Amino acid sequence: MYSFLKNNIFSISLGTTLSKFAGFLRQIFIAALFGVGFAYDAYNYAYIIPGFLIIIIGGINGPLHNAVVAILTPLEENIARQVLQNISLKIILMLLIISLLIYLNSELIINIIGPNLDKETQLIAARQLKILSPCIPLSGFNGLSYGALNSKNKFFTSSISPIIVSIVTIIFISFYWFFNVKNQIFNNLFYSELLSLATLAGTFIQTIIQIYETHKIGLIKFSFNNRKSFSEETRILNLIIPASFSSGLGQINVFIDMFFASSFKGAASGLAYGNFLIQAPLGILSNALILPLLPKVSKLINKKNNQKLNKILMNSIEYCLLATFLLTGFFICFNDLLVDLVFRRGAFNIQSAIIVKNILIAYAIGLPAYLYRDLLIRIYYSIEESSLPFKSSIYGIGLNFLFDWMLIGAPIANSGNLLPYNFGVVGLVLSSGIVNLIICIILSIKLKNFIKPLSHMILLRKTFLIFIASIFSITISHNIINFYDPSLNEFVKIFMLSIGSIIYLSLYFFLTKLLKVNKLNLKFLR
Repeated sequence: MYSFLKNNIFSISLGTTLSKFAGFLRQIFIAALFGVGFAYDAYNYAYIIPGFLIIIIGGINGPLHNAVVAILTPLEENIARQVLQNISLKIILMLLIISLLIYLNSELIINIIGPNLDKETQLIAARQLKILSPCIPLSGFNGLSYGALNSKNKFFTSSISPIIVSIVTIIFISFYWFFNVKNQIFNNLFYSELLSLATLAGTFIQTIIQIYETHKIGLIKFSFNNRKSFSEETRILNLIIPASFSSGLGQINVFIDMFFASSFKGAASGLAYGNFLIQAPLGILSNALILPLLPKVSKLINKKNNQKLNKILMNSIEYCLLATFLLTGFFICFNDLLVDLVFRRGAFNIQSAIIVKNILIAYAIGLPAYLYRDLLIRIYYSIEESSLPFKSSIYGIGLNFLFDWMLIGAPIANSGNLLPYNFGVVGLVLSSGIVNLIICIILSIKLKNFIKPLSHMILLRKTFLIFIASIFSITISHNIINFYDPSLNEFVKIFMLSIGSIIYLSLYFFLTKLLKVNKLNLKFLR
């Protein structure tokens, strides 16, 4: 059993790491070719709806994947194969209809999502959306096959599968650069649609591989199935529908942000680059801090051990705040170096860098509230209380719309702005942070209705002390590494980032220990 678990963890970790690294390289190539420009802006708008459906329906750990794993795992191979084939046919048929509707109404959809985009960008986005629309049914099958493979303990293929789109995109960009030197006509024809074509090709290759792998384990056989229906199909649909709706609420905020972002040139590209830099460490933190907590919480709830449960929750919240303030300070302190090292080449010029640096700082400010909210929602689900997180997500959508509108000056059509300030795209990012903070406060206070109340005064005091430690660490580190120049050699930049990081991390660790808000033991790190 231990060997089985260890091998699965290794497979998942290796596949995920390789996929993340390929995604990192992909983003570097995209930045070098497109920078913060109209083509990448258009792609980000075109990808909103296909991306939403791909994440919800076709993503690993998405509702469809989880439902298939839960239902197929205990079934005999013959029944599992028939259930998979039946549910695949129904879901893919539904997604084909959605895909066709999106294809036929691409211009209308882009006009609704990005009403203030210039006409050229809207037309390019509409063309890219047409190209991306076949990805929807393809990704639906991918989500089903991920679940089927994982139900048979085949984890590596599904973990590494996202690497394919990244590799294909890198190849497309490399070919474009090669042919661009030889043929200017190729440049004019394919530059605007390059990313959407690469995404479609990568998704298609992904589907072919998934068909082969699922066929290899006996869950796909190309033969007619006489049996019309299984109870397991209904169970899968019953799991998918509410989970998809709940997961989709978070994506609605993306629509709202992009709606307002259409007023600012390069905003969509800047948001994509800034979010990319934030999400990698945030995902690692979320998995490291939250996933191990959930089984402990469930066990203590069953044993009705409220005292120990309260202690574990307080410790988890403290570690969450400690880690996120550390990341916030790091991104604020070294945003210049990070953005220049990762993106600053090719079409990604100094103006692009300035936009992304400001967005990165805004994202960093909202990190503590984002992860704390994620932690609280998982706790609510552990105590089988989903109504309040659901309601808070609904309220969050309305608040996000309100704060987005206010922080860009409260514009009124044909009347200008009601407010005397406009924070631009940075305001849209700050809006999300404010909304997350409000939801955190509500969820934290209401938690007392279900378990022993949290000691909010203690948490406020520790949060303030961690904040002070972060401010001092940022100030001192920034003053030590204050001779940064964008024209410096890449190796010098890496050296500066390495030295600056060591100084910042050491200061932060020392100050949080001094203020007695850091229980992390150095022996544990060994």
